[in-house]
Amino acid sequence: MDSARDTGLYPTITPYASSMLDVGDGHSIYYELSGHPGGIPVIFVHGGPGAGTVATQRRYFDPDKYCIVLFDQRGAGRSTPYASLENNTTDHLVADMEKLREHLGFAKWLVVGGSWGATLALAYGTRHAERCLGFILRGVFLGTKPEVDWFLNGMAGFFPEHHGAFAQHVGGLSGTALLDAYCERLFSPDATVHLPAARAWARYESLCSTLLPHAVPTGGKAFDHYALTLARIEAHYFKHDLFLQENELINRLDDVRPLPAIIVQGRYDVICPMQTAHTLHLAWPNSELVVVADAGHSGMEPGISRALSRAADAMAHDLPTF
Repeated sequence: MDSARDTGLYPTITPYASSMLDVGDGHSIYYELSGHPGGIPVIFVHGGPGAGTVATQRRYFDPDKYCIVLFDQRGAGRSTPYASLENNTTDHLVADMEKLREHLGFAKWLVVGGSWGATLALAYGTRHAERCLGFILRGVFLGTKPEVDWFLNGMAGFFPEHHGAFAQHVGGLSGTALLDAYCERLFSPDATVHLPAARAWARYESLCSTLLPHAVPTGGKAFDHYALTLARIEAHYFKHDLFLQENELINRLDDVRPLPAIIVQGRYDVICPMQTAHTLHLAWPNSELVVVADAGHSGMEPGISRALSRAADAMAHDLPTF
């Protein structure tokens, strides 16, 4: 079986349009359109916060059926200013998504996101349910304090060597002191301070994200660009409780409950353990929970990418024709 079919991904495609959208506050966000211009609009919401989009994420969706929208959130990827924390909150990102929808002229769209992307997808959906056709959510993260503490400390129970290297970068600290120490370094304007911290943070997250071990860069221009936006923006959001009230997303589900949702969850996801996805599924009777038996957290693991592509195919079959 060829690698594309083994992963469930559609063949490589290139955008038919891309641009920058001025969203105010000194920020411009990168966006691109792929697939069928008259197809079902779908917006893919990347993780992190701060990870940015990659070309492979276009390939979850049938290009003959979907108009595929990828965008980089404030400060991430190709959006400008790079790695900026100014005017960068969950409410800002939700407003940016709505501005992008209006700019593109879509009445409604399917909202798809993984990890932090699932958080932001739900934050958007609970504020703009009337603009949503449905949801596909992967590796669910609801932005609660226990989930953040798990990432910073609890994962040591599964990946002690990776967590040890992560903590050692700030002198072996733990708890809130670990996050505070990373924030001090990551928010520094001095590249000799913030880049090593960003590399340590990004390597920790990446090394814990898959069921099977994989190689992770230690540096280089592309990795450093990604690592700084990921680590700096993620730490900023963690420091401010993701700019959400505790349990806010579960408490605001009423408006989206009538909408279809497919939740894809790796059984051995250590970054966002399955309990959170199960909790969301129980609170959302109209949702389907798809548990991938041989996967961790990453959206690029073969079992996860197959499940996401199948979920998108199922939604395309059931949603109205555009």
